[in-house]
Amino acid sequence: MAERRPTIADVAAHAGVSLGAVSFALNGRPGVGEQTRKRILAAARDLGWQPSHRARSLSTSRAFALGLVLARSPELFGADPFFPSFIGGVETVLSPRGQSLVLQVVPDLEAETEGYRRFAGEARVDGVFLSDLRHGDTRLGLLDEVGLPAVTLNRPDVTSPFPAVCLDDRPGIAAAATHLLQLGHTRIAHVAGTAEFLHGTGRRTALEETLAAAGLAPGPVIESDFTAAGGAAATRELLDLADPPTAIVYANDLMAVAGMAVAQERGFAVPERLSVTGFDDTELAAYTHPALTTVRTNAFGWGQAAARVLLDLVAGDPAEDTELAPGELVVRGSTGPPPA
Repeated sequence: MAERRPTIADVAAHAGVSLGAVSFALNGRPGVGEQTRKRILAAARDLGWQPSHRARSLSTSRAFALGLVLARSPELFGADPFFPSFIGGVETVLSPRGQSLVLQVVPDLEAETEGYRRFAGEARVDGVFLSDLRHGDTRLGLLDEVGLPAVTLNRPDVTSPFPAVCLDDRPGIAAAATHLLQLGHTRIAHVAGTAEFLHGTGRRTALEETLAAAGLAPGPVIESDFTAAGGAAATRELLDLADPPTAIVYANDLMAVAGMAVAQERGFAVPERLSVTGFDDTELAAYTHPALTTVRTNAFGWGQAAARVLLDLVAGDPAEDTELAPGELVVRGSTGPPPA
């Protein structure tokens, strides 16, 4: 005979609490104190209790899953260090609550839109994370139309019915530009992200505003795609200029690391002839040669905060906009005074 599977009644008896308290704790709902919640979770672990998603879904009409659809090539997703860290933060919130993350990586915006329609039509998820916000983002209206709750990663530039979890990247870019100005640089270029994304244009605007405040015109800007190959190609183009920049601000670390490699191949020693800054402070940034000056952000914590807000929204609890600490500049060896 198969061993009987433990139930929430067993967990309640083991923890010495009511069934209602167990339900609140296991579903991450308010209504129990923190010590009681910890006791219930410990009892569930002791008994080896696992949620029955089929039973929960039938009884509550919920999927107990959240969705994330990313429009990018699988190769780019694997190379981008932001989303693995963000997803790791999401999972630390979902897993203890018996929730799942459904991830889809699709080739373009049309496929992304279809992914949201399938999620809603098949009731596969209870809500979604909306990333890579675009100018005039039409996805907000689509999600509202199909009745799919969402949390946006940063605040859109159009009216939104959804809460936003925001990490302002502009102060970090401004700090990087100020650092270069203080070192004496006046020819500062920018390898920007894709212009259709709010974060791509936001970082560019922060750089240009900082230069303008110092009385400088914007330096050359090349739009790229956040990939290493894109960063390398943009760097070659900048270094081929008749009057190449003495510093380049990159929109992410991946492009900056590739750019440093290209510069040094071309004989532009870093930082003696070219200063370089990145954005994200990925693990690799501290181990390049020279180590990369960059803007540190907390993608892991962003994932945790977004997951908590989305779960609150799905549960019908108050879900307000959340502001996270902005990025901070980490100065390392890739920046120095301009060549004499």
